[in-house]
Amino acid sequence: MKGRLFLVAAALTALIAAGCGSSSSSSSSATSSAAKAASTGSKKCTASIAIEGPFTGPVAQLGLEQLHFAELAVANDNTANATDVTMAQDDTQLTPSIAVTKTESIIGSSAVAAVGPAGSQEVEAVGPLFGKAGLAFVSGSATLPALASSGKNPTFFRVVPDDDVQGPQDANYIIKHLKPKAVLIIDDDEAYSQGLVKVMTPILQKAGIKVNHQTYNGTDTGATLASALTSLVTSQLNPSETVTVLPWQTAANAQQFGLDAQQQHKTTTLFGTDGTDSPSQFKIPGTYVSNFGPDISTSTSSLDKSIVSGVAQYGPYGAFGVPTYAATDVEMKAIASVCKSGGTPSRSNVLAAIRKTDIPASDNPLGVPIAFKANGDLAGSPGYLFKINSAGKYIAIPTH
Repeated sequence: MKGRLFLVAAALTALIAAGCGSSSSSSSSATSSAAKAASTGSKKCTASIAIEGPFTGPVAQLGLEQLHFAELAVANDNTANATDVTMAQDDTQLTPSIAVTKTESIIGSSAVAAVGPAGSQEVEAVGPLFGKAGLAFVSGSATLPALASSGKNPTFFRVVPDDDVQGPQDANYIIKHLKPKAVLIIDDDEAYSQGLVKVMTPILQKAGIKVNHQTYNGTDTGATLASALTSLVTSQLNPSETVTVLPWQTAANAQQFGLDAQQQHKTTTLFGTDGTDSPSQFKIPGTYVSNFGPDISTSTSSLDKSIVSGVAQYGPYGAFGVPTYAATDVEMKAIASVCKSGGTPSRSNVLAAIRKTDIPASDNPLGVPIAFKANGDLAGSPGYLFKINSAGKYIAIPTH
């Protein structure tokens, strides 16, 4: 979200009003299991974690997907491992300053690990704080390469590939299959978006493609946002630019850009990155959308089927939440391993256990082995690509 997202439809507002929001880590305890330790009289494995994500505000739809999958992972692992782990919810609204406040609250709590945050810009803001506290945090969506390579976030992990995987994959697909002579690429003035533009632009240019790079303020809303998107279509989308790349964190903004182009009778193929992967919000037929996680809604795997059915008790299924299930599972398994070895979960021993993570592909919904490099990056490099058909449905297609 690698960081991501902003303008949400009225239906989302109704969803939030129905009670899907969150509270701070100091006052809410979401998703705990009643699982007990074995009746042998062994010590109960008890711990607490927290999740940071945009559970309210303009990007809540994707944040709620992440929350629901995390809730399911806690429940499933508590049952499977006879643990009693609770998870507090911390709503960041994808805003770095709010994430800092929530992180300080988590550090002041008894949490031994945290899931999230969602956006790269948030991890930039809170990573050093988590590092100083020795508290591991595992993101299912923050993809900026520097988050792992800079050395500023020593307790950061991610279960998704970084932009150095997604960016080249997308750029090379555009070159090979869409064959444009010119491309319009627009960043939303956030770390995630700018990082992808930085990776993709030289690859496109090396292939002889002219790149028109523009920027808009992704935090704008209302009339200001509408005017900015319309202006980009009017003044920057040229007839030669047969592909427009939208590495944005707001699927609804990408949808509006596409509708504006249609209204102005301008033809271009939209190519969104993972922040735009939201089938209910971004559904312009003919559009391509890449993502760091798979859509398991139609998978025949028994694990995937159980996750898809299980998440329904917390909220609607959405592919964006799948990696967050894996991120939460990493922490839950680390806690269980500490208890199994006779220890009491703490920040230091849970962090050490997370570093040793080795989850087979068959045991997680991402379908790839989960293990971490020394810097917290995922050892594997999965990537996924979808094309939106005439009915607005995301269809998985090969990435090469």
